Amino acid sequence: QVQLVESGGGLVQPGGSLRLSCAASGRIYSIYPMSWYRQAPGKQREFVAEITYGAVTNYADSVKGRFTISGDNAKYMVYLQMDSLKPEDTAVYYCNTYYGANAIWGQGIQVTVSS
Repeated sequence: QVQLVESGGGLVQPGGSLRLSCAASGRIYSIYPMSWYRQAPGKQREFVAEITYGAVTNYADSVKGRFTISGDNAKYMVYLQMDSLKPEDTAVYYCNTYYGANAIWGQGIQVTVSS
């Protein structure tokens, strides 16, 4: 099995930055592919960004140009650099991967953007 643990969340003012980290452990041989999702209160969980084989990245339109996903395969870590944060980025952020056909989720971490 694979375990994912997110860290780095918190409270930040609009326009500020945060970097989320996702540490993978267990029966994992590669961090690719890995994704970030988020869920705001009263809303469905939505895709934010992914990093796939060959370190190819994809982003939701709402975060493109502001968020950057990266990974360190040697450390089994994936990061989400979030810049120019907006109040609408407030959500619980989850990292996600697959172990075989099973979706694996971290416990989630709160990001709050507020003045």
